[in-house]
Amino acid sequence: MTSLPFTKGHGTGNDFVLFADPEGRIELGEERIAAIADRHFGVGGDGVIRAVRSANLPEGDDALADDPAAEWFMDYRNADGSAAEMCGNGIRVYVRYLLDQGLLRLEVGETVKIGTRGGVHPVTRHAGGFTVDLGPFVVLDDAEVTVSARDLAVARPGLPVGVGNPHVVVVLDDAAELDELDLNEAPVVHPRPPDGANVEFVVPGDPLIENGVGRIRMRVHERGVGETLSCGTGVAASAIAFHHYAGDQAPDRWTVEVPGGELEVLIEDGRVLLTGPAELVFDGDYEL
Repeated sequence: MTSLPFTKGHGTGNDFVLFADPEGRIELGEERIAAIADRHFGVGGDGVIRAVRSANLPEGDDALADDPAAEWFMDYRNADGSAAEMCGNGIRVYVRYLLDQGLLRLEVGETVKIGTRGGVHPVTRHAGGFTVDLGPFVVLDDAEVTVSARDLAVARPGLPVGVGNPHVVVVLDDAAELDELDLNEAPVVHPRPPDGANVEFVVPGDPLIENGVGRIRMRVHERGVGETLSCGTGVAASAIAFHHYAGDQAPDRWTVEVPGGELEVLIEDGRVLLTGPAELVFDGDYEL
């Protein structure tokens, strides 16, 4: 193979390079993935997604054992080439890509099971986007975690939240503090999570709850990527954090504003669902 056909897509500005490898024959390696994701010398993206059947890669065995219906596996890599467990925006774009390539048939209202390193996740198609069931979540409210970042005078408390991948959510005082934050440099989490973590900085909306729906605003520094315009699992983690802090009176539905748009979160029965758009932008060939 001398060139790699690809598609560029995004979910609220969280952008990806996608390519089809149903039989699992293309192994690009971390350096090649990072080169493709490079915004100056490659295609550019927050991550690279390989569309591969679960039966054709080792990680897919666990997905099929969990749910035999998970025919397709989202082999997701961060922009630095490292493997990631899950991506809430990426999985919606991935399903849109499978449909566009004729690899999947899914009518509006129907659901498909997708394998990931973070488990099998159902994705439901809607007229204007997709909803992904991110599954059960974990809130480590007894952890003593702080986060330091540029332009924060002192370290702030962080709430670790697991949504198939690790997050630490930091609530800031006001919108101005969020806007002035410099996320070009990775925030430092104390103590450092063994596998790193995505770090979300969040402020409440004004008002926090409107017509029974919570509203918050978020920026994020993604592990292995840097600041991104959006992070689906980070959006879910931020809503979970505010839901946790608000207690019994917290709404189950949340709207989360990110630099790339808005996403909807539903928290019910110990699970979290994320709804948003998925766009395909252009096709190309990357010379190998």
